[in-house]
Amino acid sequence: MQLTETHRPTLDQALEAIRTRAYWSPHPEHPKAYGESAPADGLAAFEALRNTRFELDQPGTDGWTGGEVSPYGPELGIEYPHPDIDVLLPAMRAGVAAWREAGPETRALVCLEILSRISARTHEFAHAVMHTSGQAFMMAFQAGGPHAQDRGLEAVAYAYQEQTRTPDAADWSKPQGKRDPLELRKTFTTAARGISLLIGCNTFPTWNGYPGLFASLATGNPVLVKPHPRAVLPLALTVRVAREVLSEAGFDPNLVALAVEQPGEGIAKTLAVRPEIKIIDYTGSTAFGDWLEANARQAQVYTEKAGVNTVVIDSTANYKGMLSNLAFSLSLYSGQMCTTPQNLLIPRDGISTDAGPKSYDDVVTDLAASVGGLLGDDARANALLGALVNPDVKSRLDAAAELGEVALPSRKIANPEFPDAVVRTPVIVKLDGAKPDAEAVYMSECFGPVSFAVAVDSTADAVELLRRTVRDKGAMTVGAYTTSEETERAIEDVCLDESAQLSLNLTGGVYVNQTAAFSDFHGSGGNPAANAALCDGAFVSNRFRVVEVRRQA
Repeated sequence: MQLTETHRPTLDQALEAIRTRAYWSPHPEHPKAYGESAPADGLAAFEALRNTRFELDQPGTDGWTGGEVSPYGPELGIEYPHPDIDVLLPAMRAGVAAWREAGPETRALVCLEILSRISARTHEFAHAVMHTSGQAFMMAFQAGGPHAQDRGLEAVAYAYQEQTRTPDAADWSKPQGKRDPLELRKTFTTAARGISLLIGCNTFPTWNGYPGLFASLATGNPVLVKPHPRAVLPLALTVRVAREVLSEAGFDPNLVALAVEQPGEGIAKTLAVRPEIKIIDYTGSTAFGDWLEANARQAQVYTEKAGVNTVVIDSTANYKGMLSNLAFSLSLYSGQMCTTPQNLLIPRDGISTDAGPKSYDDVVTDLAASVGGLLGDDARANALLGALVNPDVKSRLDAAAELGEVALPSRKIANPEFPDAVVRTPVIVKLDGAKPDAEAVYMSECFGPVSFAVAVDSTADAVELLRRTVRDKGAMTVGAYTTSEETERAIEDVCLDESAQLSLNLTGGVYVNQTAAFSDFHGSGGNPAANAALCDGAFVSNRFRVVEVRRQA
């Protein structure tokens, strides 16, 4: 395999991108960029996987399991190998020495070959993501394909950068005056922690999964992939590609393996406390994330959990643009993103805008109208909303109408291509921020297409509520609209104090719930929503240790 010639320029560009934070991506976002036959070939490849056994040829298979049902209706009918972990885990450790001896550069280039082959099959992966997450096709294509691959490459770049801070070897000489100097030859080798466990999520199996997977693999650790039981296929395909590349490159394919659970088995809890597991990457509920942090004491645990994302609306110089931007942010993928705004904090006396003063009721009514206009055409609505990923989201959406005055009711939308898909528009509920019973509602995460327009006494109160929300509940994103430099500074101070990523006055084609690899940090690791950021040096540096050998010169 011509790894250096093929992939070293890409690695160098990725290293430059994380240094400059400028826009860059080697993975095309447009479906046509993959060739004229790619759409048909990708769909055919996906359809060929349905109603089959997903063979992996990994050790320790003691049965078969499956049961994925697309949020769009069809059963996938795929069976996956179920692991005997007492056999699989020892097998995964067998190839560690050779993988360590390969060094950071070779490991990085092998990872880039894995990503390159995944990229070539982006259309196939898009269908797999769509029919396990409920994302609409174009979002599944972009977020599940090039954007996920970018995040994986970004993790590889950080891993390489952190591992090469220390030289491979050094000659050490300490002067001793008239005596001969003390001289040693020292070597420094990056050594993996051990087996890394990736616990996948239902909504973004590749986008949330690739950073941890590639950060661990590039730093020398074997990776055991435990997908969400509703979203196995995208990560199973990833494991298959990784094993093929590792084998062709002369390494043990068992450095990457798959662990799919039987219904109700809860294998993640079992694996998480195994002594062989030294790293865990997890995206999902706060309850299980807290459990992992408390109980998986033998492992370095990286969690992305729930938060209460907040937007402060103080004033704007582009009222129409603000409404349009917020409407899109609330609607995209039916609000089923960990970055979607939930609480909109609006002074009850209203805000100043370029269109004149707007009362609290005006803002809420106009935002509801903007969402309604955006989603008024059913074909466009289906392309933006996708399908509700599971029944829990629908239950929360149905219950939201009882929580306060409904400013924008949710409506059902039919999907002509997939009649069984559950498609719903967002609901906006008005709440009085001063009422204790309302606080219990808006201070809890309500994952899905549910937003609360919270009336507050003043912008100062909104800023203080923002601080309390981020400090106590966490936030993956914070947004704000203001024309006041003083207010902007106050909001920025809150986000700096409480470690929250802030987007100010977005009125164009960039949205608070979207982040760009190589430039934006996803999460901060500094508030309760997540204990790590995707991606930074801290995300990779604790996945390995530098072991020194000293020899007498």
